Amino acid sequence: MPKIKTHSGAKKRFKLSKNGKVIRAHANKSHILNKKTRKRKRGLRQTVVADVTNTPQIKRLIPYK
Repeated sequence: MPKIKTHSGAKKRFKLSKNGKVIRAHANKSHILNKKTRKRKRGLRQTVVADVTNTPQIKRLIPYK
């Protein structure tokens, strides 16, 4: 079997946890930050587990992670 190429965008955006769950960052943290509250920006720093419905597709994009 030939090797599968990893999707370049996906490898920068997603990681896998020890249990195989997909970890992602929050959106809306890159610009226009002065109108967002401190509490909101602090929450956006945290990482989140990706939704179960998207997990199989993401794992296909990052086969060797």
